[in-house]
Amino acid sequence: MFPERFSTLPEYPFPRLRSLLAGHAPGGPLISMSLGDPRHDPPAWVGNVIAEHAAEFRSYPLNEGTPELREAIAGWLQRRYGAALDPETQIMPLNGTREGLFNAALALCESGKTVLVPNPFYQAYAAGALAVGAEPVYLPTTEATGYLPDFEAVPQDAKDRAAMIFFCSPSNPQGAVAGLEDWAKLFALAEETGAWVLVDECYSEIYRDTPPMGALEAAAKLGADTSRLLVFHSLSKRSNLAGLRSGFVAGPAEAITRIRQIRAYGGAPLPSPIQAVSARAWGDEAHVEVSRERYRAKYEMADEMLGDLPGYRPPQAGFFLWLPVEDDEAFTVDLWTTHGVRVLPGRYLARGEGAANPGANYIRAALVADEDELSGGFNAIRSTMKKHVRG
Repeated sequence: MFPERFSTLPEYPFPRLRSLLAGHAPGGPLISMSLGDPRHDPPAWVGNVIAEHAAEFRSYPLNEGTPELREAIAGWLQRRYGAALDPETQIMPLNGTREGLFNAALALCESGKTVLVPNPFYQAYAAGALAVGAEPVYLPTTEATGYLPDFEAVPQDAKDRAAMIFFCSPSNPQGAVAGLEDWAKLFALAEETGAWVLVDECYSEIYRDTPPMGALEAAAKLGADTSRLLVFHSLSKRSNLAGLRSGFVAGPAEAITRIRQIRAYGGAPLPSPIQAVSARAWGDEAHVEVSRERYRAKYEMADEMLGDLPGYRPPQAGFFLWLPVEDDEAFTVDLWTTHGVRVLPGRYLARGEGAANPGANYIRAALVADEDELSGGFNAIRSTMKKHVRG
């Protein structure tokens, strides 16, 4: 028998999507806009770096990461956010940020506590909480809240037992970016509750014009306490290296030590050649800017082709559109059977029944496909919206 506490964890979104579309033939050539799987070219030198370090596959990699990788990450954090962290004690490379987001709960949370989670949410947030017997408390992120959690509306009981607060900026799926006032409210709640703050910033390097403010940068501006602040970053979106499974967590030495201990017993560090590629990627901005320019062009294409639809909101960052429709599941099936375009019903990314689910009556469409394919997807969405748009 599985532990009862996992019964409240919703099914992962993509198996639900496969079940929804099972038995329905696509109405045209497949255009996949459901999965945030970056398709821009990764840096051209990746294969060469792996080949140069291929002999290191025969040795077990360092659990804490190579000094070169940790120093490269520290250098990037300094350049990007003006944050000075000790690469020896305050940075840990991760085998994908999902690993770190989940393991942080094992390292830092206790049974019976609450974990505050934005809703919609990345499933690792809630899964980590449930794994330790904590209670996820879902904070709706809606149009009324600017698609970020309203930290001033957290129930008192949830605050009294809060051990961890998850936050995502730029947000997935809505692409909202936290401003200084949003960060101030988050840090005020953390100060009130004594909770750990875990900030998922995996979409920070894909944006329209202004680099999104990060948690470390905001904390410095506000003079906020960083002794319970952890930030998570990834090369998946930034460098189009999702298959590399490489990210990091940075924060106070005590927390990093605990997370290292968890992985030493139950995880797998990155192979050394992968760490070598990662170190070079964090030190190189040229390939990031090339990819970012393509996403900016895709933003403009979406604005032009979909901008006059009711409820369309240009994303500030990230690579998803969050589009309102009358019925997200019905729209998804119709779009698939009529045009062969696959998107994700918004309710699959959130928790709650009916109108209490803040993802219901939205679809998430990823901007990862090539421009020609994406144009076809936009035309299909526009055509289908005429039948399904929520006014």
